[in-house]
This record gives sequence, structure tokens and C-alpha cells, in this order.
Amino acid sequence: MARHLSVHPDDPQTRLLQQAAAIIREGGVVAYPTDSCYALGCHLGDKAAADRIRRIRGLDEDRWMTLICRDLSEIARYAKVDNTQYRLLKACTPGPYTFILQASREVPRRLMCPKRAHIGLRIPAHPVVRGLLEALGEPLVSTSLIMPGETEPLTAGWDIADRLEHLVDVVIDDGSDAAHLTTVVDLSAGAPDLIRAGSGPLEPLGLPA
Repeated sequence: MARHLSVHPDDPQTRLLQQAAAIIREGGVVAYPTDSCYALGCHLGDKAAADRIRRIRGLDEDRWMTLICRDLSEIARYAKVDNTQYRLLKACTPGPYTFILQASREVPRRLMCPKRAHIGLRIPAHPVVRGLLEALGEPLVSTSLIMPGETEPLTAGWDIADRLEHLVDVVIDDGSDAAHLTTVVDLSAGAPDLIRAGSGPLEPLGLPA
């Protein structure tokens, strides 16, 4: 049964986030809030946990997932970033954006887009996920918490804890009910290419609103 941790949305309790991080390090899958919507996450090096997330979501094995990072230096470790891309990332992060970039050798191939060595990365602004990343000390492999056959993400921690109590290991509940997806931008070819318009505004990307 999943551990249900209720945290403050603006000043989350460090000891609870440390408990969640310990579960993740041991191979656990976490459901957690972000500045866009709830997501599922696991340890970067844990293939079994990533496969569990794919089964929960009903995703094919070749569907790439996103790395949730603490800062730009962490993105630069896992992706190839030139000066122009770096300036755009700096203008838009932290925030509700997912950026597709050329993956570095630090990224396991199983997490990349199979046809191209690309990876999705984001730096969220939400205090809970930022605190979780700090407690974990490395990125989370992640995907939005949208159940098979549904089009919208789950929005409430109590509902997630009820529906996924035997599928995940820990649910971090901050009392929020956000249901917005990120804006997805492909930077792998240089100029920003809008893949999905979400909650992140387009103006900082130099794209028409």
C-alpha cells in the first residue's frame, strides 16, 4: 500500500520529502505535484521502476520520459546545450516547460526517443518537487499522471492515493488540484519548435501567443 505524505504546498516538510526520497532510492515509484500537474517519478538508474511507470500509464517501451532537474547545470549534464539554447532555457526556467534536447552520454538509452537520441527535460518551479529533488540529489525520471484511456491528468492527492494505492509506493499530497500540462518545445534542431501549447506562456520562447 502506498505511503501517503501530506505536505505544505509552499513550505514542504523536509523530513517528509527525505522519506519520499529514500523510498525512491530503494526502487519506489512516487506520485507528486508539480507546477503543472501531478506526475509519476522514479530513480534515474532504476529500469524496473521506470517500467512500472510505463505499465501504470499504459505506455509503450519506446515512449521516452522526461528528466526533472534541479537547475541548468543539471540539464547541461544530461543534454547537449549550446549558448543560444542556454539563454532560452535561462529565460524560461524554472517553470511549466518541457524542452526536448539532444541527450548526452549520461542519459541511459532506454530513456531516449528511440529514433533520435533526444530527451525531454524540465526545471519545475513548485516548492514541493524542488524540495524533493534537493532531498534526492539527482533528477527524477518522470511522466504526467494520466491514466490509460483518459485525456486529463489526475488532480488530487487523495484521489491518487485511493486509485493508485497498490501501484505506487508513495504519494506526496500538497492539497493542490492543478490539471495543466506543460508547454513542450523542441530545441534539438536549434530554433524553438512548439510541440504542445500548455501552461507555459509562449512569449519568452519568441513564439506568437
